[in-house]
Amino acid sequence: QMNLLLREYLLSGDVAEAEHCLRELEVPHFHHELVYEAVMMVLEGPGEGPVTMMVTLLEVLWKTGLVTLDQMNRGFQRVYEELGDISLDAPLARELLEQLVQRCFDRGVITRALRDACPAR
Repeated sequence: QMNLLLREYLLSGDVAEAEHCLRELEVPHFHHELVYEAVMMVLEGPGEGPVTMMVTLLEVLWKTGLVTLDQMNRGFQRVYEELGDISLDAPLARELLEQLVQRCFDRGVITRALRDACPAR
């Protein structure tokens, strides 16, 4: 469901609809999975376009409180742990992750510690 939600968001760009759909799922304890899936879509995606869109979505979800600090950290940490394997299939993964992490940090979505833990840095 979360994967579908993110795919629809990338097609429509409708942040409010994505937020609404996430609320309707009623699984707040799994919001870290949305963060993970969002980052993975960026890394496996076609370049820089999804980076900007996902940063915007994560920022909105962060500011509305739908995604907590712990969930944000857990989602990104899972990607960090799998980056070696991800890079085998997506050669630009490290570069895209670094861009995403820096933009998220610049917008206050992730902490300095999480940014500095990024293996691409």
